[in-house]
This record gives sequence, structure tokens and C-alpha cells, in this order.
Amino acid sequence: MASSSSNNFCGRTRREFLWQAGAGFTGVALAEMLGRDGFLARQTVAADNTTPYANPLAPRNSQLMPKAKRVIFLFMYGGPSHLDTFDYKPAMDNLDGKTVAVETFGRGGRKKSGRIVSPKWKFKQYGECGKWVSDLFPQVGKLVDDIAFLHTLQAESPIHGSALMMMNSGRLLSGSPCLGSWTNYGLGTVNENLPGFVVMLDRSGGPINGAKNWSSGFMPATYQPTIVRNQGSPILNLDLPPGMTDSQQRNMLNTLQQYNQEHQRQRMDNPNLAARIASYELAYKMQEHAPEAVDLSQETLATKKLYGLDRQPTKEFGRKCLLARRLVERGVRFVQLYAGGAHFKDNWDAHGDLVTNHNRHAGRTDRPIAGLLTDLKQRGLLEETLVVWGGEFGRQPTAEYGEGTGRDHNSSAFTMWMAGGGIQGGISLGETDELGAHPGSAPIHVKRLHATILHLLGLDPNQLAYFHAGLNHRLIGVEDTEPIYDVLA
Repeated sequence: MASSSSNNFCGRTRREFLWQAGAGFTGVALAEMLGRDGFLARQTVAADNTTPYANPLAPRNSQLMPKAKRVIFLFMYGGPSHLDTFDYKPAMDNLDGKTVAVETFGRGGRKKSGRIVSPKWKFKQYGECGKWVSDLFPQVGKLVDDIAFLHTLQAESPIHGSALMMMNSGRLLSGSPCLGSWTNYGLGTVNENLPGFVVMLDRSGGPINGAKNWSSGFMPATYQPTIVRNQGSPILNLDLPPGMTDSQQRNMLNTLQQYNQEHQRQRMDNPNLAARIASYELAYKMQEHAPEAVDLSQETLATKKLYGLDRQPTKEFGRKCLLARRLVERGVRFVQLYAGGAHFKDNWDAHGDLVTNHNRHAGRTDRPIAGLLTDLKQRGLLEETLVVWGGEFGRQPTAEYGEGTGRDHNSSAFTMWMAGGGIQGGISLGETDELGAHPGSAPIHVKRLHATILHLLGLDPNQLAYFHAGLNHRLIGVEDTEPIYDVLA
């Protein structure tokens, strides 16, 4: 039997050596077959991640000219009704209560007819563009000239769990990095004292699937987010351990870093070790800098009122929107805010009483969202901050139950909107049919939304890749995907 040393090649096991050598040789041949730019460009960012001792979150040069430096994703969990918010369908008014032939596909399966539920709120036109917006969003309505509405978004599942995974990670199944992790990986952070990716959950809890929605998947944990809480201490475990001074902690971390780096020298190709070393240092820096970043006492009363902190219904979401602004202006790349918790009564999932549900959730988010857009604009931040609004899908034009007003899920056609960060304001792209059940013009797959966000950040969605398990993985999947060029300024 061969000795253990004979199974070692240049500090690697025989299996590692054969994998790396074999992959390298075939990779060169494949690069020539596909064209060097087509294959090797996808390795550019991934190669940076394996540089020994490099900080995985260090700022990187983007591949394109970025229009946005940061993203705030306002996630309306549960599926807000496009028909009752931003997709005006006057033809439905005369059909209320009537059973019509219309094909739908929701959690109740496929149906060929249903009872129409007409929109329960009045619509009126706003702005120079004349966009029709319902009475649910009067404050956002005033800002439509800064917003681009996408009316034919389409996903692949009308079920919350898989639809959430697709909107967050581009996949129906869990295990892949989410959009925020891809952003963090592709660009790094411009403030190494704060995390590059932050998630804020609803006061009633997180959405179904929990942390899978914001997981870094097969990427190192460095690219997962920091959870910032709305009440109490915003970031947990930032205080020094009892009885330890700052200098003692610094000495301990320095010693730990020396051991970690010595350990890493024997494993130069393991990005997880570099990520772990960087995470200790980030945690230490956050002890000093994070408390200031989340300290809302520094804000004026006028600013707090702008976000709705002076009113009980809007106070909770308003705090999150204000925290988001403070974080992005300090270099955080991606902030995701959830409006809606796990229980259906605490999110936009209006299967029974549509009016009570949407009055509540629009009532607690309209003013804070408008305040966020207004504040970003007056501070000169909106031009470089991309704001995205939407849920995992929309709702059907028909009732789901008996005499109720609730609507079933609709992933065939729904509305999202974008503002700032290179977006052309005052436009509406695409239109649904007269009942809002299906796209009346070309559908926009969720992958194209993801491609647009990456493009605006200066990343080529068809080149940004992460090598894992022998494959180059991309957020947009195996097929090249174009951004939504018509929505760009």
C-alpha cells in the first residue's frame, strides 16, 4: 500500500490534484472551442474570490459602466394585487360578480371560468405621465414621474414557497445564492466596516422558507446578509463579551487571524477559509461603526415624519425604510425590506377579504415608500440607488371562495416597479389583457428583471458566474438573458 505522503501532490490530495489538473486541461481546450472571451470572462469574478488572503468583500471593478451603486428591494410578501394597485382595468367594473370564461392558474389549480371581483378602490391619474394609480397608494402616486412600471412580469410558480425562491434566487428550488449575495459577490462593499448585504424582516416574522430566501447558497457565508432588526438592538451580538476589553478582543482576533492564515497556507484554493477570516474582522469593525449607522436619533423630526414615524400604522415600515437609506449612503450594496410576515393575516396574501387585507398593508407602506423615494432624491442619492417594489406574484381577476372578495395567486402576469439608478421614470412597460389575467403584450420573465438589476450595477448578467461542483452557475441560469432595455434611462 502506498504511503500517505505518496498520495500527496504539491500539498493536495491525489483526488484534488486530478480534479484541478483535469479541469484545467479540459478548460483550456473548451475555451478555445467556445471562444476565449465567452468562457474565460465568466471566470473573472470567480478567480478573484480564490486569491489567497484577499478580502472577499473588497470593492471590485464592474465589467460595465454602472448606473446604480446600490439596491433597495421593497419586497411585498404574499402577492399584492396588481389589479387593485397599479394596473388599471376599467373594463372590470361592469363585470363585478359575473361568472366569465377566463383561464386561471393559482393555488387552486387550473380553472376555465370564475366570478369576477372588480377593483375595490378608485383609480386616478398622477404626474405628467398621467399614470393611473389606485387610492391604496396616493403618496406613491405623486411620484410616478420617477417610476417605471412593469406590467407583464411572469414567474414559473403560483405557489408562495417556490415563487419566493424564484424572485430571490432565480430558481424554484432552494440552495442557490440570492440576488443580494450575487450583488455582494460581484461588487464587494465600499465600506468594509459594514456588511454589503442587509435584510430587514417584518415585525410579524419572516416569509415562508425563512433564511433560504436570503441564503448565499453554494457561495461562502461571507456573501450572506446581516439581519437588521426593527426593534431593540438592530444588530445582535455586537456588544463585547462580559469582562473583555476592546484591546483584549483585538489581541485575541490578531492571534486567531495568525492561526487561520497559517491554516490557509496549506489550503490555498479554499475560498471558505478566506471568507471566514474576513467575517471575524468585519464583526469587529461593526462593533464600532454599526451602532452609528442604525442610530435614528441623528435624524430630524421632519425626516422622521416624512417616513411616517409619527404615525402608528406606518412607524414600523417607516423605520426600516429610513434605516435602509442610512445604510446605503454608508456603502451597503443591497438592502432588502420585507413587508409581510409568515402568517397570511400578516402579509398581502388576500384569499378571503381583499379590502381589509390591502387597506392594512398599503396603509402601512405607502407613506414610508414615498418618503424613501423623496428623501433619496433630495439627498442626491436616487440617481445611484435602484429601488425595486413588488412581490412574488400578483392576483387573479376572479374570486377564490364563494361570496368573498379574495383573489387567488397569479404568476402569469403581475406588476412590479423600479425607480432611480438608471431607470427611465414616468413610463409603463407592457400591458395585460382586459381582465389582468394574462400578458396582453410580451411577458417579462423574472430572470430579465434580475438581468436588469445586475446590468444597472455594472455587472454583465451573462458573464457573472460562480464555479461550483464543476459548473459555472449564473443568477439568470444557463440561457443568456437580456436586460429590459426599454426601462433604462
